[in-house]
This record gives sequence, C-alpha cells and structure tokens, in this order.
Amino acid sequence: MLPLFPLAPRYRLDDELPWLEGIDPSRHYWLNVNGDTSLSTAIPGLATSEFADFRVAILAFRALQPGQAMQIQRVASECTIHCISNNCYAIATTINAADVWHLFDKETLESLLMTSHPDWQCAPKDVELGRRLLVANWERAIAA
Repeated sequence: MLPLFPLAPRYRLDDELPWLEGIDPSRHYWLNVNGDTSLSTAIPGLATSEFADFRVAILAFRALQPGQAMQIQRVASECTIHCISNNCYAIATTINAADVWHLFDKETLESLLMTSHPDWQCAPKDVELGRRLLVANWERAIAA
C-alpha cells in the first residue's frame, strides 16, 4: 500500500472545511490537513514576549515579496514562511513521511501570526492541544 500523500489546499478564513483545529498556549497552529479531522498537524507559530518583537515580526511578514522567506525560530522547533506570490504563502511540514506545503492567503496567515501578541490568550478548549503536543514529545525517541 502506498503511503498517504496529502496535498493541502489553500487555507482561507472563510473556508467551509474546518481546517483550523485551534492554537495552543505555546502558539502552535493545529491544522486539519485537507479538512480531515483524523489527520492533524501542529505547526510551530510565531511567539513573542515583547510588543516590540511582535511589531518587528508582523512588519517583516508584511514586507515579504514573492520568492522571499521568513524564518520563525523557536527554542525546540522552527518553521519557514515562503512568499509564493502577493497573496499566497506556504509553510512546509512533513506528514506520514511526505513533505506537504500548507498554502495560506495573506489575511489568514497574518491572523495566525497576530496570536503572537504578548497579551493573546488561547481559547480554554485549546489548552488540551498543548497537552497533546507535550505527550507527543515525551513519546518521541531521543538521540543517543
């Protein structure tokens, strides 16, 4: 049997498919790949502790031009936002050993990045997503 190779659609705020499962307290964006609730992934999002850092990051995102990329560095993970065109951005992940590019329009990705504001708080139901991520990290094998 061939491994699952999901092709992620372009996510928009007004999508009919339930693609955003939530945003956990550590600012990971939990996406249902292709709207499939049985196949979700956690993308490390932007997290800032100071308003000045938040402002710099948002302005850097807004200044991205086609072909440019913005790196989001975190303590234990990272992600890269690729500007494909004026209104199309991609974040790459690996799902079931396959590389997947999640595509977003500018408004949607900027809305996700806005959760990096130091005063932002996740929805109470999304705290459980953070617990799922912790459990998954504890279950991973460590390198010797």
